[in-house]
Amino acid sequence: MAPDWLLEDGKVFVDALVLSHPEQLARLERVCPEAAGAAVLAGDPCYDRMLAGRPYRQRYRRALGVRRGQRLVVLNSTWNPEGFFGNGGSEDLLPSLLPRLAAELPADEYRVAAVLHPNIWYGHGPGQIRAWLDRARHNGLVLVDPLSAWRQAILAADIVLGDFGAVSYYSAALDIPVLLAADGQERLDPEAPLADFVRSAPRLDPHAPLREQLERVLAAHRTSPGPAEFVSSAPCESAALLRRSFYTLLGLPEPATPALLEPLATPPYEPPRRTAPLRVRTWVRGRRIDIERSAEHPYATSGESHLAVHEETRNPGDLAVADVIVREGPQDDPRLGSPADWAAEMLSRYPQCALAAYITGPDTCTAYARQYGPLQLSAGPDADADPAAYASALHAWLNNGGSLPPGGTTLRVRAAGGTHPVTVEFLTSSPHSGAAGP
Repeated sequence: MAPDWLLEDGKVFVDALVLSHPEQLARLERVCPEAAGAAVLAGDPCYDRMLAGRPYRQRYRRALGVRRGQRLVVLNSTWNPEGFFGNGGSEDLLPSLLPRLAAELPADEYRVAAVLHPNIWYGHGPGQIRAWLDRARHNGLVLVDPLSAWRQAILAADIVLGDFGAVSYYSAALDIPVLLAADGQERLDPEAPLADFVRSAPRLDPHAPLREQLERVLAAHRTSPGPAEFVSSAPCESAALLRRSFYTLLGLPEPATPALLEPLATPPYEPPRRTAPLRVRTWVRGRRIDIERSAEHPYATSGESHLAVHEETRNPGDLAVADVIVREGPQDDPRLGSPADWAAEMLSRYPQCALAAYITGPDTCTAYARQYGPLQLSAGPDADADPAAYASALHAWLNNGGSLPPGGTTLRVRAAGGTHPVTVEFLTSSPHSGAAGP
């Protein structure tokens, strides 16, 4: 709202300057009174669309592959050099944190997504952004479309790890906990509500354990009325106010039909795809298997561990030492054969591997265990976890002396604070008939 942006030769060159709150008008009258006459209080259509999308939060979470019991961490950066993706007060802050997030956040308890300002994408180029974040993407990071899906990602979030940009303020207005990684105080009008929010929001310590900080902010979160009060003085009314302003400028009568905003679209289904190896730690108690998977090292120090590797891992050497090999895809992919054929091929190719699992859907996979042959793993009605976790749980159970009866069994896999019943059944008519060696 500075005069440099609103005046030319001392005169206002805009017909209408849309503001979302009288507080902005008061600041405009102080810093550029010549433009105050052009101000129009018309709310915030972006915020209104998010308010209307709130009932679909679970739908947006499922689109991002967030399962029951998981927490979605959304990383957000504005486009200034001082932003989270800039230096944030410490060189390359966001890229340097991503490997630690993968290491410290258990894969079944957390999902991580990144919302980067469009100017970041188009300033550096999509190819460069994907190259910089390549390692994180192999560890399951999803890059959210910066134009069409960022609002849905914010509504789906459990916590936003961001900076001084508008997305952090929208998140706070929607009562989503925010942890600031860069405050950018020098970029903000000190009298603006955003600056007040930045001064009071909890700060990330990049040198301290990340999981503990996230959980501390989640536990301490309390609703603050400030952001919701100041983001818009006319919530859910912006469509009508804006259209009235437009038709007034055009000198035309306003239509009699209601003024409506386009609803937020449900994003395409994008489950996490981790091709980096996962270190898996398990605790077997009868048919109950507690499991924790991490990209770099298990968060827990007890229990037994094994290595689960995606077939498309970057390092082919990982497959030679994997205990469990996984991949996902349709059941009828002609390039791979049937899921059972693919799994048998993996066991034949990698003698060290004890079990291979082909994930065929959000809650099913075909596994091939050396001592039993092809098996079908299906989630029970109360289950909601990654089928790759089911496969690792089955491996741990068999490795601890578990024995499959001819009619199969039901395992209870405990992950992300929930217990998931998983049915294990033979795919062949006779147990052991398809076994791939001792």
